[in-house]
Amino acid sequence: MGVTQADRIAAAQSYIDALVSHQADGVPFAADCVRIEVGLKTGFSGEHLRRSLNGGPQYRVIKSATAPEFTVVGDEVRASFDLTTKPSLAGRRVGAHIDEVFLIPADSVSGTAQIHHIRATIRPFLTS
Repeated sequence: MGVTQADRIAAAQSYIDALVSHQADGVPFAADCVRIEVGLKTGFSGEHLRRSLNGGPQYRVIKSATAPEFTVVGDEVRASFDLTTKPSLAGRRVGAHIDEVFLIPADSVSGTAQIHHIRATIRPFLTS
């Protein structure tokens, strides 16, 4: 059963929204979803990712995200966006250019868009 490109982008957007809202209960993670951040495994299952987004200190510092730019190639949905953090030092905040690639198969047995894998590249920057 096919999943539309719009549904796959909406699944990726729900993850990005949860980065800021810390409300990940509606993010459609596959049970065995993993997240790799700059080569390190930071998400070990869909449930682990959900718990981390809901209450993990590594995500609690996120203040906002810009509107992502999405591209879709095959089963991959790529989102490019910027994040800013809540803490500031001498009036400057840490931000990051984010490039996340989500594996969200177009051909799903369940007929729903589910995130199976996330690969994240992060480039920090300072902002005022």
